[in-house]
Amino acid sequence: MSQAAPRLNPTGGLVTAAQAAMRAAEALLADATAKVRERVVTDGRVAPRLLDREQRATHGLSWLATYVEAVRQLAAYAERLNDAGQLTETEELIVRIGLGEYLAQMAGGIPISQGEIVRPFDMGLSSAAVAARMTGDVEALIASGNTAQNRARLTELIGDGHGATVGVCGLDDTLEQVRDEMRKFADSEVVEEAHRWHRSNSYIPLPVIAQMSELGVFGLTIPEEFGGMGLGKESMCVVSEELSRGYIGVGSLGTRSEIAAELILGGGTEPQKAKWLPKIASGEILPTAVFTEPNTGSDLASLKTRAVREGDVYKVYGNKTWITHPVRADVMTLLVRTNPREPGYRGLSMLLAEKPRGDDANPFPVKGMTGTEIEVLGYRGMKEYEIAFDGFEVKAENLLGGVEGLGFKQLMATFESARIQTAARAIGVAQAAMEQALSYARSRVQFGEPIVKFPRVSDKIAMMAVEIMIARQLTYYAARQKDSGRRCDLEAGMAKLLAARIAWSNADNAVQIHGGNGFALEFPVSRILCDARILNIFEGAAEIQAQVIARRLLDGSN
Repeated sequence: MSQAAPRLNPTGGLVTAAQAAMRAAEALLADATAKVRERVVTDGRVAPRLLDREQRATHGLSWLATYVEAVRQLAAYAERLNDAGQLTETEELIVRIGLGEYLAQMAGGIPISQGEIVRPFDMGLSSAAVAARMTGDVEALIASGNTAQNRARLTELIGDGHGATVGVCGLDDTLEQVRDEMRKFADSEVVEEAHRWHRSNSYIPLPVIAQMSELGVFGLTIPEEFGGMGLGKESMCVVSEELSRGYIGVGSLGTRSEIAAELILGGGTEPQKAKWLPKIASGEILPTAVFTEPNTGSDLASLKTRAVREGDVYKVYGNKTWITHPVRADVMTLLVRTNPREPGYRGLSMLLAEKPRGDDANPFPVKGMTGTEIEVLGYRGMKEYEIAFDGFEVKAENLLGGVEGLGFKQLMATFESARIQTAARAIGVAQAAMEQALSYARSRVQFGEPIVKFPRVSDKIAMMAVEIMIARQLTYYAARQKDSGRRCDLEAGMAKLLAARIAWSNADNAVQIHGGNGFALEFPVSRILCDARILNIFEGAAEIQAQVIARRLLDGSN
């Protein structure tokens, strides 16, 4: 970090410009929402058929709203730092570049995938309507924000900080200590080994998992009365981000414990909480989530795996897929259909299904359960499986909540946290990509100069840093909303949507900076590219996420 810049005048400078940007962005979103609502609302309600037909407009609205929330959080970040006298040159440049670029994209076109750009006219906005919102102050911010000079200076400052994480000022002392501890652990135990684990498709070693247990990773947000640390979701973001910066597999180990603990806290009986939560918090048991089925994907209402009650047990029949780390897991949060006569979501229940640990030689040493490994490009270290159940037994007392038919409701209650945590993992991957790119660009000499001196290289690194900070502020905001007890499915979805895209673009640009070496398996950046790609798919694919956000925006319930 550079030395602190002089404190800005709250009535002028960056804070005032950011506030003007926020007002313009919010007005543009209101205009777009009204126009899109005309296309999809009939008799005061969103028509699902029209919502699907108008996906270009509705998903574009989701991305526009995500950008607006990002601008809002950039403005809030700048104001907090300014008030605390912590607005360094680095942070000011990041905010200026970010505001200028995102405003320009809102006016000209937002990339929603590699081959899709949504423009204002897709949402029914004319050029004149957009121009009316882009006031002189906003135009000046766009013109002076993402400039060549600003990008070059930002890259220089980041380089002087040796790739230090940017955009984290303003965290309280506890979170700063947590970040420092997790970064030291990742650097000492993970970073140097991650590529070997990836290349050999090896499990993350159990001693590493044991160290994570000692650090409290698995009990981070579990209440102290159950042996956890009792911290909030913002701490979960910091931990997930730093561990994923080391290796996404390590950062994702905590996800399974987080999901299981939240399911049990929110829907379990008191005996279930007393039995399972201390063991999850201590790392004594490792959970895994078993929800997805072949040919269902996000359509959980079509789930077919059934559990038949026979005395004191349920017998499970069916198939699950894309199950992460099931071999070494001790308990599965298993979503099943307990009432085949109930259509859709109403017949679903959640089981806490105990199982013995297996290994590569004997993955599932238990009657009624077999599996086949799914070979994957990245996101290794835990291994993915397709699992078949044929009479696999689960104790009836392990029905979550003790009442059938609540499984979908119980699962939905975890989606906010899961998406916030996935956004944090994406930030960690994006940070790893930037650090690899910066290190390589500073050491790689071409035509007598380190390639970081060439604008097309330094521009990429600057934008990596800017978008990491944007995603970080949006994700931390969603976490704070969750910690305060407010509904935050909209913010969590936006954070996941944007952070996943940023992780992929950062990884792709990092490979480009490496040139041919980026395509070589021996370079860690090749792994980071593979790891980044999954983030746009799991925990709700980008298209599904945009659909969910659009419905919230358009049905008037936000």
